[in-house]
Amino acid sequence: MLRALAATGVAASLFGSSAFGGSPPPPSGRIVIDTVAVNGSGCPAGTAAVTVSPDNTAFTVTYSNYLARVGPGSAPTDRKKDCQLNLRVHVPGGYTYAIVSAGYRGFASLAPGASGTQRASYHFQGNAHTTNTHHFKGGFNGNWQTTDTVDVAARVFAPCGEERNLNINTELRVERGTSSPSATSFMEMDSTDGRIKTVYHMAWKRCR
Repeated sequence: MLRALAATGVAASLFGSSAFGGSPPPPSGRIVIDTVAVNGSGCPAGTAAVTVSPDNTAFTVTYSNYLARVGPGSAPTDRKKDCQLNLRVHVPGGYTYAIVSAGYRGFASLAPGASGTQRASYHFQGNAHTTNTHHFKGGFNGNWQTTDTVDVAARVFAPCGEERNLNINTELRVERGTSSPSATSFMEMDSTDGRIKTVYHMAWKRCR
């Protein structure tokens, strides 16, 4: 079990209920994120790391081997890569949190006629999924960036007084489409130095 610590804390808002008070600043106590499980072809053991921000408003997942591709030399399974993160967020008593937004970055080279897809879903253990999908057309070569935002009315906060694991599932997919069989297309959520960071922003609520 991996553990990411913040000197003063971290977190954000994704889920909601009328059982909570106003909109306080992030708690000053230390937040601990336990990485319960990391599974998937896009995040082999040792290639994903979780850290938390010193201002208690975000946490970051860094990938170093998350790439989907098609073309010469690619295996059929290379066209789709995914990663499932199972996190347990320990917050100071009297507070709860939810994810409000998530930002993803990477690099893609998609031949004309090919396509790429980046997908992410979030849910607390026992709750429904929130899923966002972004599509990229071929004839693209460069950095890509997407942002998922949860509307205030749609936020779901972790239940007060309970520890529910936060599950984050991500996916990259590349389709050859009508591109040349000799062309290679790929989409990655990492960089040449192996340090692309996916940032999840959070908001807090006081429990009553």
